[in-house]
Parts: sequence; C-alpha cells; structure tokens
Amino acid sequence: MQNLSWKQTLGVATLAASSIMLSQVAMAQDNQNSQSPQGLYSADELMDADVYLSSQPDDDIGDVEDILLGEDMSVQALVVEAGGVLDMGDKGFVVKKGDFTVETNQNDNLDDLEYRVVLDLNKDELKQRPEYDNDWWNHAKKQAGDAWKNTKQGASSAWHDTKAATSNLLDDASDAIDNN
Repeated sequence: MQNLSWKQTLGVATLAASSIMLSQVAMAQDNQNSQSPQGLYSADELMDADVYLSSQPDDDIGDVEDILLGEDMSVQALVVEAGGVLDMGDKGFVVKKGDFTVETNQNDNLDDLEYRVVLDLNKDELKQRPEYDNDWWNHAKKQAGDAWKNTKQGASSAWHDTKAATSNLLDDASDAIDNN
C-alpha cells in the first residue's frame, strides 16, 4: 500500500466530507419536496377536491366547484363552494391563482389520485372574495377580453415599430455602402 502525503490525505478527507454533506442536503430536499409540483394535474380529479384554510389545515371548509381558465388556457382561479351547513346555503367564492396551493396524494395511480386544496386565506378573507355569479362572470369576462385586446394591440404596435426601425436601419446601412 502506498503512503499518501499530507496534501493527498487532506484532499481525500475534504472530498469525503463534501460527499457526505451533499448527500444529506439532497435527502433533506427530497423530504421537503414531498409536495413539489408534479407538472401535470387532472381537472376531473381537482373538481370536488376538499378545500382547507392554511390556518385550519384539518377543517374541510368546502370543495372546488369550478376551475376558471384564461385565454391561454392556464388556471386563473378556482371557484370554492363554502360557507353553508351540510351543503345548504353554500356560496361560490372566486379564489385567484396565487391564493391557493394544490397538494397531491396517491399521485402514482390515477385511480387513487386525490387532491387537497389549501387556501392561503383566513375565513374572513375568503368571505371578502367575489361571489361566483352571473354578474361576476360577465364583468370578469369583459375585463379579461379587454386586457387580451390591449395586450394584442400593444404587441402589434411594438412589432410595427420594430419593423419600421429595422427597415430604416437597413436603408441607412445600404445608403452608407452605396456612398463608399
């Protein structure tokens, strides 16, 4: 067996210690990521998912009644049915994306897939959310349509400005080449 110099011994010890620390960090991240994004969700399974408040994680306050999609087909909000007793007198509250998280249970088998929606709101904040009704729907639809139209017009205007500026630069470059 070969004798190692003190530098080689220190290098091996440092490498071993680093490997142990990195594996512990990786295991800790795996434990923390047990509810990490899964990349794909089932709308069918999300409908009627039980809903909880982050301040009361054991109290089922309602269920998901609807999933609201934007023009780009991404989830914009959930309609949470809550507030009644024994499903009588429930109201639909619109909870925007960013105010809830979806936790997945049994995500390895589609037949056993189960979601749990946790609202980052308390009871009073939930009651302040807009009620999901025809008036809200028409107002939200108009606002979303106007925003989409403005975005589309802004993008079109930016494209025309860029196109014109590029054309002018090319004309100037062509003139400079011709004059030399």
